[in-house]
Amino acid sequence: MQTGSETVARPKGTHRSKVSNGAATFLDGVDGRSMLARRYRDILAQIISDIGGDPSEAQSIIARRAATLAVWCETEERSLAQGSSLDISEFTTATNALRRLLADLGLERKAKDVTPDIRTYMAARAAEKPRAA
Repeated sequence: MQTGSETVARPKGTHRSKVSNGAATFLDGVDGRSMLARRYRDILAQIISDIGGDPSEAQSIIARRAATLAVWCETEERSLAQGSSLDISEFTTATNALRRLLADLGLERKAKDVTPDIRTYMAARAAEKPRAA
């Protein structure tokens, strides 16, 4: 049974990890200068931007997992292009997991509106008529 005094206190910033504080992308012991680490940061930054730039902790966790899977998939694609074999089952599972994570973040494919406004449409129609005559 819970009493009113039982609350979860949020730790001070000095008691949180560098990843939680946003001071580091990776936990200690990871060289952030590698090609894969740079690509991971690029993808993560774009995902965060796509969801509005101020993610909740849950969104950050999902975005980090999505960036990890995206880098892994790109690495596998590079290996395939270099002639290595690809475990299609493993790749498909990772790709589907990535799609689900991105969907969980609210990212979805949206059709681009290519319909011109009425002024642009009428101007184009008017420009066509002299050529037709």
